[in-house]
Amino acid sequence: MGPMTEPENAAQSAAQETKNDKPTLPKDVRVRFCPSPTGTPHVGMVRTALFNWAEARATGGKLIFRIEDTDAARDSEESYNQILEALRWLGIDWDEGIDVGGPHGPYRQSERTDIYKDVAAKLLAAGYAYESYSTPEEIKERNLAAGRPAEFGYDGYDRDLTEEQKAAFRAEGRKPALRIRMPDEDIAFDDLIRGRIEFKAGSVPDYVIVRPNGDALYTLTNPVDDALMEINVVLRGEDLLSSTPRQIVLYRYLEALGIAKTTPLFGHMPYVMGQGNKKLSKRDPESNLFNHRDAGFIREGLLNYLALLGWSIAPDRDVFSMQEMIEKFDVRDVKANPARFDLDKAISINAEHIRMLDADDFLRRSVPYLHRDGVVSADSWDALTEREQAVLTAAAPLVQPRVRLLGEVAGMVGSLLSTDGYIEPDDDARKQLKDSAGAVLDLAVATLEGVSEADWKTDFLHETLNKALVEDGGYKPRLAFGPVRVAMSGRRVSPPLFESMEIVGREVSLARLRGLREHL
Repeated sequence: MGPMTEPENAAQSAAQETKNDKPTLPKDVRVRFCPSPTGTPHVGMVRTALFNWAEARATGGKLIFRIEDTDAARDSEESYNQILEALRWLGIDWDEGIDVGGPHGPYRQSERTDIYKDVAAKLLAAGYAYESYSTPEEIKERNLAAGRPAEFGYDGYDRDLTEEQKAAFRAEGRKPALRIRMPDEDIAFDDLIRGRIEFKAGSVPDYVIVRPNGDALYTLTNPVDDALMEINVVLRGEDLLSSTPRQIVLYRYLEALGIAKTTPLFGHMPYVMGQGNKKLSKRDPESNLFNHRDAGFIREGLLNYLALLGWSIAPDRDVFSMQEMIEKFDVRDVKANPARFDLDKAISINAEHIRMLDADDFLRRSVPYLHRDGVVSADSWDALTEREQAVLTAAAPLVQPRVRLLGEVAGMVGSLLSTDGYIEPDDDARKQLKDSAGAVLDLAVATLEGVSEADWKTDFLHETLNKALVEDGGYKPRLAFGPVRVAMSGRRVSPPLFESMEIVGREVSLARLRGLREHL
């Protein structure tokens, strides 16, 4: 990279002033990505992974990847495998965790149940947690009786039960949940993204960490794993902000018990919004990572766009590499305001990255899409026929600057790979044909029949048809070349016409011109 531009220098100075109001990062940053395998990887999940990865790489720290799979009713092995597939496709690597190992395993929560039981027992013995026998119905009834809304939340009823009261509940066959005892004081912390955040005393009720059946909840497993894996920077979504005071209090208790070394710094990333300024739902098609991959996003383009959902490298730059992101990223520069997912902008940025690929790389990445869409014989470059490789190599410089997604390549090269003498035009292509199309095609065929195989080259074809149709024939270029383009490709938008005619060859080109003429 070269020296920073003046806007970039100004942006860096402004960012530094903002960072001065936020916590100093630890010397050895340890961040984590810990999704639950409950569905298809989505945009919000990937943005979280990306920002954690970028922070680890920017600081020379470590990214720990674990799976939070304690919800047997919702978790699936299919989703687990999809998360791994997504990270590997995107090139987001990690330093400890799933499939990599490390000193703090296992890295799937379903394999750590004994750890949670041990910690829960220590919290209970120390008085930081207590047994709670109240049912949800009883809590609602007590709230109504006290003049509060039924859904007001837990009222602390079980905090100071006597041993006799506990024994009576057990005699009824009740089993207790375990709740954390929240202190009667304000809880405040300095968010890496949002600055100072305070929660008033009493605003966060005592919360459950273990169900009556003995299952540990996220409220326990997540902070315990962070503590034991020595996570010191937690970057997560804004939707989890309300649970942060719970975690801070639990960390105090874990530190007192010698389980945690420190309380991590927290940074809460902004919501990703969809259409209509609503939070982008996991079930929204635009949120589905694999939908974007299937459409033909390349990893560089998609990651670049996701990086812009809350962060920017400079005020006047939208396109950058992941290496450039690493060199500039600091989570304290992330904006707190919601970010809107704009598919058109994402596609535009992807197009820029496609244009930056080497031609060979572009072709190799395109082949699986071409095979999926039925225009080549195999799904890898090396398995293609010699003719397919030759046509695609010739087509690459014509197509690469014109496609925005790899899924568009088949539509551009299909006619070049085909040996059909007639291509049925798309509806929008046929609609652009004017009454003069038949006469234009007749004149084009008559002119090109006199061109030899040896002269069938781009420049000669251009000169010959331009003279016959425009200069001598008096047709405007759009009326002159439009029918020829539709005959050659069947499309309104196609690779450059005369280059296409050279690639397809004399015999097939003439057959297509005659074929369209017959079908007018």
